[in-house]
Amino acid sequence: MARQGHLDIHGVAKQFRVNGAPLPVLDAVDLSVASGEFLTVVGASGCGKSTLLRLIAGLDRDYHGDIRYDGAPIAGPSLDRGLVFQEPRLFPWLTVTQNVALGLLNADMDAASKRRSVAEHIVLVGLSGFENAYPHQLSGGMAQRAAIARGLVNRPSLLLLDEPFGALDALTRARLQTELQRIWAHERITMVLVTHDVDEAVYLGDRVVVMAPRPGRIAETFDVGLAHPRDRADAGLLRVRNAVMAALQATTGPDGLWPGKAQARSATIHITPEQVAA
Repeated sequence: MARQGHLDIHGVAKQFRVNGAPLPVLDAVDLSVASGEFLTVVGASGCGKSTLLRLIAGLDRDYHGDIRYDGAPIAGPSLDRGLVFQEPRLFPWLTVTQNVALGLLNADMDAASKRRSVAEHIVLVGLSGFENAYPHQLSGGMAQRAAIARGLVNRPSLLLLDEPFGALDALTRARLQTELQRIWAHERITMVLVTHDVDEAVYLGDRVVVMAPRPGRIAETFDVGLAHPRDRADAGLLRVRNAVMAALQATTGPDGLWPGKAQARSATIHITPEQVAA
């Protein structure tokens, strides 16, 4: 079967053990991500967003339920699924070119093809001229660009992003959000991004999943319904943003803390083009 980046998650539950007692982290998560879709996941700290991403990446196989990638169960990490972490995690003794090339370490490609792919992806993320720079010579945004290039260089059909812009200043973050949108449009691969930032989730996502905490579960899903590229000041985008924010606030108590017995609503919210334009 040709791989296209389609993801199906059914009944996924996950728990850790803390002081010998079970701590539920995820419960009954059901989610389907279409090939080529940009899905964003937003939720409070500790709601299981990053844990879910690790399960999709195949880094953790201790869970209940079923996760399938293009119809096949996920059995572990794969070159078909790229991963970008919260920090760039570049090796300080390697240049940008060498760090990006690590993404091809196990790829079935000859040396010339690897060099060509690395060069193409350095250009793609806007790091031309910095091929031989070391991480300490890069800004935080440039280092994260290198990390994105490393995640893409093997041309995965699914790219997972774990709050990749969380540590950046507001201006750099906005610029890289726009760059990521451009890269997604160019590569046409499936992307799943988890974030705390509602504005980021709505600006980038075709759909936005809101997760509720303790244990982590899907509260609501929003179809954004707006074409890319997007204008941050667009009234329709702001309406979706406000709806997502309201759903996120409903997962916490009035003081911003998790409610003791809150129940997440299992629903999909469709905002029509007529509502966006209203």
